[in-house]
Amino acid sequence: MGAGKGTTPEPAGGGHADHGRARRSVRVAALGLVLLLAVAVVPAAVLAVGSAGFDRSRYAPRPSSGPVPASTTGAARPPHDPGKPTAVVLVGNHGANVADALVPFDILATTGAFNVYTVAPERRPVPLLGGLDLVPDLSIAELSAMLGGAAPDVTVVPEMPDTDPGTGADDAPVTGWLRNVAGEGLVLGVCTGARLVAEAGLVDGRPATSHWYRLAGLEEDHPSVRWQRGLRYVDDGDVVTTGGLLSSVDGTLRVVERLAGPATAAAAAADVGWQHYSPGVPATLPPNAVTPTNGAVHVLNLGFRSGTTTMGVLLANGVGELELASAFDPYAEGKVARTLSLAADPRGVRSRHGLVFVPRAGLDAVSGTDRLLVPGSGGGAEVTAALTAADSVGIPTARLHPRAGFAFDGALQDMALATDVPTARWTAKILEYPAEDLRVTGRSWPWGPTLGALALGLAGLAVALVAIVLVRRRRASRAG
Repeated sequence: MGAGKGTTPEPAGGGHADHGRARRSVRVAALGLVLLLAVAVVPAAVLAVGSAGFDRSRYAPRPSSGPVPASTTGAARPPHDPGKPTAVVLVGNHGANVADALVPFDILATTGAFNVYTVAPERRPVPLLGGLDLVPDLSIAELSAMLGGAAPDVTVVPEMPDTDPGTGADDAPVTGWLRNVAGEGLVLGVCTGARLVAEAGLVDGRPATSHWYRLAGLEEDHPSVRWQRGLRYVDDGDVVTTGGLLSSVDGTLRVVERLAGPATAAAAAADVGWQHYSPGVPATLPPNAVTPTNGAVHVLNLGFRSGTTTMGVLLANGVGELELASAFDPYAEGKVARTLSLAADPRGVRSRHGLVFVPRAGLDAVSGTDRLLVPGSGGGAEVTAALTAADSVGIPTARLHPRAGFAFDGALQDMALATDVPTARWTAKILEYPAEDLRVTGRSWPWGPTLGALALGLAGLAVALVAIVLVRRRRASRAG
């Protein structure tokens, strides 16, 4: 019988047509996904390789390490005055953050009120972040002998690389000494040096702070600590902890207040050009988070600039420790470029307050850099020789501190000119540099890395399109 009344017969082949359209839609979607992946996969691979390589370079040891020759240590260690309190900046056998270590050292030494030393479990060159190799003044054993086993009056604990996470093996010499000896004095945990202070058990059940970016991880790893946000430092008696990096200025000035008086602290703040000294109370920090712009700038620099850009940094006798930190730390923290320490004398230099630094290359290596950074305002034969060497091979140079002021001012201004303004602003945010002080000019966006990423994406797309054409031709030839 025929179809019932009101029923429309299905067109012949209609089901096949719908099925064909569905298959074509699936093929188009699959093709689109393949092309999208082709655009992303090459930049993503370059980013992964660049990220891993840069992370390895941050605390990479000297090409050859070992006992420190007498010619490297140069002049005698700073004399010890038993009438002054002793402050030590602790560094690990695998190094420490360059700003966390050198900023407090410079401020404490500037006061003239302390015996100030850098101390490590072993006395040999150790890398500060970015490849600045420090020869510690003393080993822990030598310090103990000098102080008769007593704790230093102040122990500064900077960030140190965790090269064996999960085991604590690399941290053991540091945390053990903090727990058993240094904790008897005043401990200043700087930035994520708070991790080591917490691992030593010195802030269990107590308030503490750290870098805003790391606090969530610290809360998870050390839930017994009452982690605080929004303050440049937390003073809890025998332990003071600071926010990130340049918040160490405020924490160190607080220590100076307590042990040498407010007038000495105010003079030290003026000497280093820090205009944000807040006597007696910690200054507040604005709420911080990684914005989409921050994230994009970070990825572009890390993946498409850091692996191909090297900043040479001149080491010259008499340079300030804060000035040195300002040359290395922004590029390392922002993951913008690698830094290479250069000096006329391969045996090393002594900084303004007597620290020994050993270069990784001589001035002939300036030809392999993209820019020569000259920290400090001094001149002399070393600086002249470096500027001449750079000029002879066409390498741009920058004097980072032509004027008096806080050392990071000029360094961030030069970074903006050498890279771009968003990169300098993101780096300042990481450093906890006061945003109101940042007056920078430069390119409006990291266009070089952006174009590099785009070119890689287009190259991946081109390869995918060629592959698709070849596959289709092969299928057509087989069908024919």
